Order: sequence, then structure tokens, then C-alpha cells
Amino acid sequence: MKKLHILWTNADLDTSRYMVLLYAMNSMLRSWWDEVTVIVWGAPARLIAENQEIADYVRAAQEAGVKFSACLRCARDLGVEDRLNQLGIEQIFWGEPFTALLQSGEPLITV
Repeated sequence: MKKLHILWTNADLDTSRYMVLLYAMNSMLRSWWDEVTVIVWGAPARLIAENQEIADYVRAAQEAGVKFSACLRCARDLGVEDRLNQLGIEQIFWGEPFTALLQSGEPLITV
């Protein structure tokens, strides 16, 4: 199974729209990858919660099969935990799983 993780740490609107979300969604729609998970870490958690257009892009990507998982510490500290829950975004403490991901050698894009 071809899995891709995208670490999304940049809250720039254009980067969020045209790289992270568009590539993740098209990866699933065009079967470039079997599974795509976007890890939301830091500022993009607030961007998703406060920007309806970005939230809509996230929903469209979810409908295409993209999984989203946010850093729970970030979501709590930024005050967006409830909003991310409403959008169906998993929230976990990503430190250990991220370390395991890095050590696994699976493909990872960092944005």
C-alpha cells in the first residue's frame, strides 16, 4: 500500500489551498497514493477553524478520502479543539507517532 503523510505547518492561504489541500485531494481522486494523511500542526489548525474557505477545502478533501489528524496540544493551545472536532478532524498528541513515522521511512512531505 502506498501511503503518504503531509505535515502541514504553514498557514499561508495560497500554500494551503494549492499545495497541501489540492495535492492531497488529487492524490486520492487520481489514485496517485492509496492513502493520504494530512497532519495539521500549529498555525493551520487556527486557519482551518477560522477560514470557511479552507474548512470547505478540508471537507472536500475528506470526501475524496484524505484523512486529517491535528496536533491536540496545538488545537488546545490555539482554542480550536471544538471546531476541529466539528469538522471531523482527529486530534492526537503527535510527538511519538511523528517520531515513529520519521523512523519508518514512509514518504513525508513537509509544508
